[in-house]
Amino acid sequence: MKSLITRIVLKTRQFQQWLVAHLVFGLLSVLKLFPADGSIRFADWAMRKIGPLTGRHKLVLENLHRAFPDMDEAEIQRIALASWGHIGRLAAEYVFLDEIFDFDPENPDSGRVEVEGVERFMELLARDKPFIVFTAHTANFELLPVAAASFGLNVTVLFRPPNNPYIAKKVFRFRRKRMGELVPSHAGSAFALANALEAGRGVGVLVDQKFKRGMTSQYFGQDVRTNPLLAKLARQFACPVFPARCIRLPNNRFRLVLEEEMPVPMTPAGSVDVPATAQALNDKVEAWVREYPEQWLWYHDRWSRRKR
Repeated sequence: MKSLITRIVLKTRQFQQWLVAHLVFGLLSVLKLFPADGSIRFADWAMRKIGPLTGRHKLVLENLHRAFPDMDEAEIQRIALASWGHIGRLAAEYVFLDEIFDFDPENPDSGRVEVEGVERFMELLARDKPFIVFTAHTANFELLPVAAASFGLNVTVLFRPPNNPYIAKKVFRFRRKRMGELVPSHAGSAFALANALEAGRGVGVLVDQKFKRGMTSQYFGQDVRTNPLLAKLARQFACPVFPARCIRLPNNRFRLVLEEEMPVPMTPAGSVDVPATAQALNDKVEAWVREYPEQWLWYHDRWSRRKR
C-alpha cells in the first residue's frame, strides 16, 4: 500500500512539473511573437503584479530587511517590486538572447550590449593559461558566458540546473549552443573544473548561492554558507581570479564588466587563504548588490530563512 501511495505521489509531482514547464514554455513562445522590447517590458510589468502574490515575496522582503535594516519601508517595497520586474525581464530575455547580444568589437557603441574590460578579454585570450572568472545573479548574468564565447575564450561554466527537470533539460540545450562547455553543479563538478584548469582553460563560477556544506562567512553582516570551491581551485592551480558582472541599463541595454584581477588573500605560509577568499567573494558581490539592489535575485534563500 505504501509503495502504491509513493508511486502516486511521485507521478503527481512529475505531472505538476511537466505542467508548469509547458505553461512556462507556452508563455515564452507567445512573447516571441512580438518585438523584443515590448515583450521584455510586458514581462517586467506582469512579474511586478504576479511576484507579490507568491509565497516567495515574503522571503524577498525578509531578505531586503536583513540586508538593509536601516532602509525605510517605502524603499524596501520599491526594490522588491523592481526585483520581480527584473526576474520577468530575465525570463523574456532568454527568448531574445540571440537578438539581445549584438556586441560588435568593431562598433562597440552601436548595439544593446556594451563591454567594459575588452582589453582584459583579449589578454586572457592571448595568455593561453588557466584563469577563473566569477559572477553573481545580477541583471542578465547569462550574457557573460555568451560574451566569453563570442570572444573565443575557452571557458568551462559551472551552473546550477533549475529544480524542474523539464525546464532544466531545455535550458541546458539552450545554454550549450551559446555558452561553450557547461558543467552542471553536482558531486563530480569540482573534478570537471579542475580538469579544465589543468588543461589551461578558463572556468566561470556563480558564487552567491547558498551551499549547505560551505564555510561560514559574512554577507551583509549576516552569517551565510559559502562554497569554498573557487578558493580551493585558485590554491591548487595558482591562477588569477577575475570578477565579472552584468548591469542592466535603461531601454533594454546592458553593460558587461570584466574587472581587473582580484587579489587573493594568502596565508603566512604563502598559500591561498580559503576562508578569507570566500569572504572576499562575498564582499565583492555585496558591493555590486548595494550599487544596484533591484538587479539581484532577492528570492534566493541566501540566509536560509525558509528552513528556519
